Amino acid sequence: MLGSNVFNLAAMIGLSAIVCGGVRIRREALAVEGAVGVAATLIVSTLVLELLGAWATLGLLAVVLVPYLVLLGLGSDRSPRPFRRFFGEPHRPDHALAHGERVLVPALMLLPALAIIVAGSTGMVDAGLRLAGRWSVPDVIVGIVVLAILTSLPNAFTAVRLALQGRGSALVSETLNSNTTNLVVGVSVPALFVAVGSTSALTGFDLGWLLLLNVVVLALLARTRGVGRSAGAAILLLYAVFVAVQIVAEST
Repeated sequence: MLGSNVFNLAAMIGLSAIVCGGVRIRREALAVEGAVGVAATLIVSTLVLELLGAWATLGLLAVVLVPYLVLLGLGSDRSPRPFRRFFGEPHRPDHALAHGERVLVPALMLLPALAIIVAGSTGMVDAGLRLAGRWSVPDVIVGIVVLAILTSLPNAFTAVRLALQGRGSALVSETLNSNTTNLVVGVSVPALFVAVGSTSALTGFDLGWLLLLNVVVLALLARTRGVGRSAGAAILLLYAVFVAVQIVAEST
């Protein structure tokens, strides 16, 4: 789960910046999205490190996420004036749908698209596990590196499309919200029913590296020119260091 979040940040923002020439985001969007994303990561980190229980963690997450969801529900027209630019750049679709198509077309496309994503991800994960078993790749590497990359490929593809459209705010929102969803649904909610598991030095490193990468990405986005190609390469390099540590830790 932590490996997937680290890869999300690297691929969705770093790779998008390299492919598309840069990622820029409005300051209002960066402030809100960054604050929510980092706060959620810190709160779940206390759960993983056994500093807080599951119920206390979910309570703190609710304090952070409920106002954020309310703001999203209000939209740019009804939200308070200081938050109106938070909703990012306007979307200009390649093809304008007629009035009757605006609901029908997305509804008809939703299920086939979801089926393709699920089937494709399942196939890639199954193939990755089979190849890893055949080549005797350690389970830790399979989980933190191989599966993290394979399950995040649809997000990375979407991120590149958003970057090509110049929708940096939507790209960053998707990246951080995807990571927050992973932490809530994949860690916090299951912790109500099963133990999170014993922590180790490597777990502490993974949490620290995830927080570090969050801070680095947000700092780069805060620049006037945003994340350019060189900064995107630096983000991918930080992910490469993360992978190298996992491999070294497994081999010792």
